[in-house]
Amino acid sequence: MSVAAFRPALENGYQAHALHAPDCEWAETNCYIDVWVELLHSLGLNPLACLSMVFANDFDGDQWTFYKPPHEDLFTLYGIDVQELNVWRGLLPNALTQLERGRLVLTESDAFWLPDTAGTDYRTNHVKTTIAIQEIDVAAQKLGYFHNSSYHVLQGEDFVETFRVGKPYDPAFMPLFAEFVRTDRKQILPETELASRALTLLRKHVARRPEHNPVQAFAPVFLQEVDRLKKEGMGAYHAYAFANLRQLGAGFSLGGEMLRWLTAQQQGDFSEAAAAFAAISATTKTLLMKTARAVMSPRVVDLAGLVDELSTHYSHGMTALEAALNAANVQK
Repeated sequence: MSVAAFRPALENGYQAHALHAPDCEWAETNCYIDVWVELLHSLGLNPLACLSMVFANDFDGDQWTFYKPPHEDLFTLYGIDVQELNVWRGLLPNALTQLERGRLVLTESDAFWLPDTAGTDYRTNHVKTTIAIQEIDVAAQKLGYFHNSSYHVLQGEDFVETFRVGKPYDPAFMPLFAEFVRTDRKQILPETELASRALTLLRKHVARRPEHNPVQAFAPVFLQEVDRLKKEGMGAYHAYAFANLRQLGAGFSLGGEMLRWLTAQQQGDFSEAAAAFAAISATTKTLLMKTARAVMSPRVVDLAGLVDELSTHYSHGMTALEAALNAANVQK
């Protein structure tokens, strides 16, 4: 017998949110925000409203901000309450208790046992990632979960290893971090009211943006890193690209989508800022591919021009965003 946070089960015919459409520039962004996009979508909620945290993204020396929707934002927008799950009995029994109470469980997991990562990490690499557990059938050894851009199901050995079923107690094994998601106070606001609340949150996150253009700080570090990556190869490149280029490009791509939605909801005219952040996304995608070629080729590939473009787009986007927020404030 299966236990699910909500019905119906979603393994057949699940339609991912438009942010994860096949023609998107970044079909996947980072595991945590991708899970939330689909989780909110499956609950009938609009995930575009919770994306303003990306405008506070910064270059942190060896990575770009691994952005996540703040829990307080999720409660303000959707009435969703997120709390840490104390995995004191083990993930499987604790997750079952929460599912029985209608709560989803977000947990760090090993991508080695997630079949939706076939072609990258499945049965190949032990990599930490976040999934949202929606349904468990212990007898059938079956798990239904959100991960990356959709909803998936795993069974058998993957189930056993994910939950360490039958494994002897190992004092050296540290349980992975987990959270549970309460939806009993969920609210589906009219789009206008949702957008108004999202605009307030946007102001908060824009006020937290870096004091100086972070792309300018990123540029010299990035160009030095390319020389190192040439020596270390494509494995190092993929790890570096995820922590840096993907978080930079995909983050501002999501931000641009949010600004277009706010404009459509008549919260202000954010079209100029949205275009600048879309340009960051497109330019970063080009830089991602050219960096891969630079790493594989013994020849020198000039990447500085593209990084300069990113810096210009960032400055233009933030200036336009601040002006649009000021104009929206005057109108209200």
